[in-house]
Amino acid sequence: MPQASTAPRTRWTNWAGNQSAHPARVVTPGTAEELAKEILRAADAGRTVKAVGSGHSFTSIASAGDGVLVRPHALTAVRGIDREAGTITVEAGLPLSRLNRVLAAAGLSLTNMGDIEVQTVAGATSTGTHGTGRDSGSLAAQIRALEIVLADGSVRHCSPTENPQLFQGARLGLGALGVITALTFAVEPAFLLTAHEQPMRFDEVLDRLDDLTAVNEHFEFYWFPHTDRCSTKRNNRSQGPAAPLPRFKEWLEDDFLSNIVWEGACRVGRRFPGAVPTIASLASRAWSDRSYTDTAHRVFTSPRKVRFLEMEYAVPRAEVAGVLRELRAMVERSDWRISFPVEVRFAPADDIWLSTANGRDSAYIAVHLYRGTAEQGYFTEVEKLMAAHHGRPHWGKLHTRDAGHLAEVYPHFADFTALRDEVDPQRRFGNDYLRRVLGA
Repeated sequence: MPQASTAPRTRWTNWAGNQSAHPARVVTPGTAEELAKEILRAADAGRTVKAVGSGHSFTSIASAGDGVLVRPHALTAVRGIDREAGTITVEAGLPLSRLNRVLAAAGLSLTNMGDIEVQTVAGATSTGTHGTGRDSGSLAAQIRALEIVLADGSVRHCSPTENPQLFQGARLGLGALGVITALTFAVEPAFLLTAHEQPMRFDEVLDRLDDLTAVNEHFEFYWFPHTDRCSTKRNNRSQGPAAPLPRFKEWLEDDFLSNIVWEGACRVGRRFPGAVPTIASLASRAWSDRSYTDTAHRVFTSPRKVRFLEMEYAVPRAEVAGVLRELRAMVERSDWRISFPVEVRFAPADDIWLSTANGRDSAYIAVHLYRGTAEQGYFTEVEKLMAAHHGRPHWGKLHTRDAGHLAEVYPHFADFTALRDEVDPQRRFGNDYLRRVLGA
């Protein structure tokens, strides 16, 4: 059986390099019981506890400060697959990439995914990671049960019928209620997706948006600022046969061009901002019309090696076209030089208390800046625009909203904070980020 281990005080940094911490202790428990002992030990020392995943959040949501940092590397087991129930139970630190391969080997699949697979399962669900879908929602919406260790050291099992209030909060709990040690996901028989990627004009996409999102199971698009061009992607289930991209073409377009060449272009744009509109025009024309059919997780996800900072807001689905037109007008009248495309995705309403799609069909608008690029007010003004349209910020991406604002846009915000008061009254799992977004 794995044993809890400790390491000397070290520096933790997230993927983007914009968040760091110097925890007093780093622990790697191998079981829920070992984790419970570490939580109680931290309590005796008056320290907080924070679990980290792969560090792909841009906010300080996982920062342990000078408390105890819990690494997930020893909690990666697959506890079981229940084909009759259509579920898989895995431990919290399992990366999504490994989950996808375990499922594929068993002839199974998640229904929907985000666009990368490097996060841990608990890190992804606890921050609201999502993809795009007409009928299927975020990863958290696919959770059917979970195991969590609370501040008092108790190990709780939760589902819609067992500890239902805790289940409702912990499915997307920001790490504020306890440390999740295992998750049970709904799965289904493996399926193929046909992806059709097509360049389109900005106005054409918005004029056809209702049809594009209604007839396609998964629709998303990228708008290149300083141009009128978009790249659209439609993913729909296919009976086959599989027709994946040839390996060289996949490497050339999805790795070499999308990562290595793009990194170089971003560096040029950072050094010479005046070149950004030309780079954007060239980049928007490099995205060609193509189609391919492959295993679902290979279509949902892509390698992302260029490091950036990101802000993303969910706005009501009915308002997205107007918001995007306002955003384009803002860019055109500003002096900003934006090298990264704006990403737009969709999700159906769900019932998770802190889900950005809670109670309403939603559209996600994500803006990015290449690392090291001066912000120059871009994120600030975009956030003002999103807030004016009742936007909800992605919990793992940059924003400045506080508990006062968030209480107004989340109908069940008070339910979540009341649950937090019940299970973590001493704020054992608190940090500066949670104090801002949930209140003291």
